[in-house]
Amino acid sequence: MLANKKRNNEEFELIRWIKQKAGSGGHLSLGIGDDCSIQPQQADQDLLTSTDLLIEGIHFKREWTSMFDLGRKCVAVNISDIAAMGGTPQSLFLGIGRPKNINDDEIEAFVSGFLEEAKLYGAVLAGGDSCASLGPLMISVTVQGIVATDEAICRQGASYGDAVYVSGYLGDSALALDLLQNGQQPDSYLAERFHTPSPRVALGQELSKRQLATAMLDISDGLLADLGHILAASEVGADLALEKIPLSKSFQDALGKDSQLIDLALSGGEDYELIFTSPLKDLAEQIDSVTRIGVINQELGLRIHQSNGELYQCQRDGFDHFA
Repeated sequence: MLANKKRNNEEFELIRWIKQKAGSGGHLSLGIGDDCSIQPQQADQDLLTSTDLLIEGIHFKREWTSMFDLGRKCVAVNISDIAAMGGTPQSLFLGIGRPKNINDDEIEAFVSGFLEEAKLYGAVLAGGDSCASLGPLMISVTVQGIVATDEAICRQGASYGDAVYVSGYLGDSALALDLLQNGQQPDSYLAERFHTPSPRVALGQELSKRQLATAMLDISDGLLADLGHILAASEVGADLALEKIPLSKSFQDALGKDSQLIDLALSGGEDYELIFTSPLKDLAEQIDSVTRIGVINQELGLRIHQSNGELYQCQRDGFDHFA
């Protein structure tokens, strides 16, 4: 527990508590406690760094989740960026803008969840900052990881004839959110997919080490939006088969009652699965967790084909903060 919580140096007591809980990692020569952490680099490795901002009311609602699970999710969605490059996560940096209505126990629960999730992926909390917030809870996370030199998988690189693959199931998180927004409780599977997603680190590493993917992203804004980023960067188009989109049993059950829910799988976002392209057409036979859903074509644009041969028009756009 935090010591001397009523003293003026409460921020530094919090930092000392976090430092004690977080420990350090063998890749750091200096971790929490100074202005910067220090991470020596090796000649055959590239350093990956990404940052993300999560704001209460925009990215999450505290009435829907525990602070512990919120801490876990903040780690997972950032480590997913490292997974999308085929890298190995190492360091996390946490910034918290804390409103007055959040007590110390809640902050400790958040940090405990954050540290537990980081440990699952061999990452360590290496620094950060905290301050008061006159508005909502604000969380900033920076993640760093490594990948072998020139082996990071970027969004540009998809070529004509490549197959389009996704990992796992799509739409579960968006369906859970849709239920919550309508005052309904998602089942335990959907709730887990929404509150505590699992980044595909091992898959990303396998694709990188074996050089199986030509372009890759994690699905945070929705399948169509994130595939669109790959297409724009690679200056190609794609054709997808609607019936090939992988759906969980929970999603299929809901889809049986409302066929329009398929749009959640196409553009709902927060799946944190990987979407990638590959010249290999049989990867789904080699890797259990991936599904081939389409092909890259020279004709620009993204087309979704139904089983009857007609084109499908999704009625939802991918997530855009400023739309």
